[in-house]
Formats: sequence, structure tokens, C-alpha cells
Amino acid sequence: MEKTVNNASCSALIIGGSAGSLDVLLEIFPQLNPDLNFPIILVVHRKASNESLLTDLIRNRTSLQVSEAEEKELLTAGKVFIAPADYHLLIEEDRSISLDYSEKINYSRPSIDVTFQSAAEVFKAGLVCILLSGSNADGVEGLKSVNNFGGKVVIQNPNTAIMPYMPQQAVLQVQPNVVLDGHDMAAFINKLNS
Repeated sequence: MEKTVNNASCSALIIGGSAGSLDVLLEIFPQLNPDLNFPIILVVHRKASNESLLTDLIRNRTSLQVSEAEEKELLTAGKVFIAPADYHLLIEEDRSISLDYSEKINYSRPSIDVTFQSAAEVFKAGLVCILLSGSNADGVEGLKSVNNFGGKVVIQNPNTAIMPYMPQQAVLQVQPNVVLDGHDMAAFINKLNS
């Protein structure tokens, strides 16, 4: 059963994805309002050799400011921060970014779980997390933390995911606030603007 989402309380949005998530991301970003009043953090599993490709793809499809996240950078509203390839991205208490090269989690670095969990502790009920297509269970434990801290959990409908395993596991193990088809994500995000 889906819970309601209070659209007026988003302090930060994190989108996590893996295999098959790029199509949804390229559909979402051109439709986002240019005046969003919260930061967006994007954590996508990718090879280090394609380091700037994702950043360039997103930047060319949105009017929001887009950059690869840097150590100690403060999160600012209306900006998209992309987790660098091969680094975990954590959110510090002062809402700055910390990059970490510790061991892979769920065979992944960056790990979606790590970012969701650290952000949940900082933003609590103001956090909204979206989990997209992927072929492992990364993100599930992080979404449990988001729920525990009162944040909002949004999961891509596994039936619309190119790789349904990751959202399927999340739907089975986490109580989402809402399950959305990929083409409904942008409208949902725009409504989070208070």
C-alpha cells in the first residue's frame, strides 16, 4: 500500500540508478523546472572510464546547473551533483559532500545505499529518494534508513524498468511512499518544489 507524500517538504532529492536507468534519467532532466529549490544528487553505477560522459549527457538536457560532486562542496538548491565514478558519496552534517574510496558495497562504488543512508541521517523527513532500474539490490538498505528517518521513498515501477531486479527488491523489502512509471518521475519531482 502506498503512503501519501507531502510535497512541500523536500530539502534534498537523491536519485539512484544502475543498469537501465539512463533512459529514465534522460527523460526526467529535460522536463525539470529550472527553479527547483532543493539540490539533486545523482548516484549511478558506471565505469570509471566513462567519467565525464554522464555529467555531459545530463548537462546537455537540463537548464539546471550540473557538475560532478567535489569533496567538501556544499549542497545548493537548484543544482545537480553527480557522484563521481569509483567514489562513494556521503552527506556530512553541515550538508557538504564527502567522497570516499572505501571498499565496494553491492559490488558498487559509488554505492546508492551509502548515499541514501548518510543523507537520511542529515535531512531526515526532508529527504526524497528515488530508486530506478538496476540489476543488483543496491539502494534497498539505504531506503530502509530513509523510511526510518521519516523521508520519502519513491521506486520506479519494476514493470517499466529495463532491469527490474533493483526496484523489485526495493518494492518487496521497503514500504515506498509511491511507485511511479519512469515517464511520471519528472512531474513528481517538479511538484516537490514548495
